[in-house]
Amino acid sequence: MKLDHSPFARSNMSSGRRIAGAYGGDVADRVRRFLPMVRRLAWHVNGTGRPGIELEDLVQAGLVALTECAQKHAGPTEDGFAAYAKMRVRGAMVDLIRRTIPMSRGASERSRTLREKEAEMRGKLGREPLAHELAAAMGIDEAHLALLRDTSQPLRFDSIDEVYSDQDSAFADQTPDSLTLLQDEETRGAVIQAISDLPERLRLIVSLYFVEELNLAEIAQVLQVSIPRVHQLKAQALAKLREALEGVADVI
Repeated sequence: MKLDHSPFARSNMSSGRRIAGAYGGDVADRVRRFLPMVRRLAWHVNGTGRPGIELEDLVQAGLVALTECAQKHAGPTEDGFAAYAKMRVRGAMVDLIRRTIPMSRGASERSRTLREKEAEMRGKLGREPLAHELAAAMGIDEAHLALLRDTSQPLRFDSIDEVYSDQDSAFADQTPDSLTLLQDEETRGAVIQAISDLPERLRLIVSLYFVEELNLAEIAQVLQVSIPRVHQLKAQALAKLREALEGVADVI
C-alpha cells in the first residue's frame, strides 16, 4: 500500500514559507533599514543618567520591538512606520530600564548630583567628605542631605516569602479581626439600648449635646430652662449611662 505524502509535503512547505516570511522579505528589509535608528535611540537612552544598563541590552530590546512593529504595521508609507517604530522601540528600552532600575527621573537626577558633588569634594579633600562638609558644599543642612540621600535611592523589590515576619509591624493587618468586630457590635448595641432606656428628657439632652453638638446655653434655649438645669440633667443622663454600661463601655 502506497501513501500519498504530497498533502503533508505541501503543508510543510506552506508552513515553512510562513515562518520564513515572518523574518524575511519586507519584515527583514524594514528591520535592516531601521537598525541605525535603534542604535541611535539606544545611545540616547543609555546616556540619560541611568547606570547599570548595557548598551547591547537596549539594542536587543529595541530590535525585538522593531521586529514586532515590522510584522504588525501595515501602513502605506514609511513615514508612518518610522514614527510608529520609533515610539515602540524607545518605549521598549525605557521599560527595560524601569524594570532593571526602578528609580524615578527625579531620584536619578538627585543621585547624580550627589555623586558629582561627592566626587568633587573627594578630589579636594583627598578623602571621603563628611556629612556636614558635603551638606555645606551643597548649601543645605545635614537633615536635608539625609533626606536627599534617602529619596535618591532606587526602589528595592524583595520576595515576600523572604522578608515576611510575624514580628514585623510592617506586615500587621490594620483590619479588625472577627472578635473585635463582634465586640464592637455588642458594645454598640449595649450603648443604643442604654440610651433608649433613658427618660425622654434625658435622651433629648444626650442627643442635643453629643449628636447635635450644642453647648449648654444653646440646649437651655431649646428646652427653655436655665443653664444650671441643663447641666444637672446632663449629669443625670451620664450617671444612668455609666450604671447601665458598667463592665461594657466607659462613659466619660
